[in-house]
Amino acid sequence: MKVLPVGDRALLVELADAPEAQALHAELLRRRAAGSLPPVREIVPAARTVLLDGLDAPAALARQLPQWTVPPLPPRAQDVIEIPVRYDGPDLAEVAAHWRTSEEEAVRIHTATEYRVAFCGFAPGFGYLTGLPEQFAVERRASPRTSVPQGSLALAGPYTGLYPRSSPGGWQLIGTTDTVLWDATREPAALLTPGARVRFTVERR
Repeated sequence: MKVLPVGDRALLVELADAPEAQALHAELLRRRAAGSLPPVREIVPAARTVLLDGLDAPAALARQLPQWTVPPLPPRAQDVIEIPVRYDGPDLAEVAAHWRTSEEEAVRIHTATEYRVAFCGFAPGFGYLTGLPEQFAVERRASPRTSVPQGSLALAGPYTGLYPRSSPGGWQLIGTTDTVLWDATREPAALLTPGARVRFTVERR
């Protein structure tokens, strides 16, 4: 763990890998809920970092954090969000070939995995989901698409993601969902928030 000051009221905590970052994020949320964390305006996870913004005494917390014992992320922190998907993406065949399997088996592999939202970014409601075994990581497309349809299920590197709205993108598209991922009238607006557990199911027509 490496703790870096960011301005006068924030800290950036660098961790060794994504599981450590997710575990620290969960522990920070737990301590804040229990009242044992100094007041902080925002706790923002990323791939291997956690940002704490709006601290009154960041230097004191910076000294304490490396001494913490952070438990591993609990496997069942909350209920699973199930998202039905039509596995009809234009890159499904290419992904299956990269995995050296059939399209049907690629779908089985993808739906057999439980995912966790590691962090959010890129666009409101876009969650970076981890959980797919390392051997199934895929490269981004060499030429990004100028427009990816809303609801597209996509893969890039170790991550799975869902496009909450139409936008350019270079991820490999393997499916589509009608699930609303971002709704400004909902609380929270994002369906997928850091720490959420997710499973994909095959949509039955």
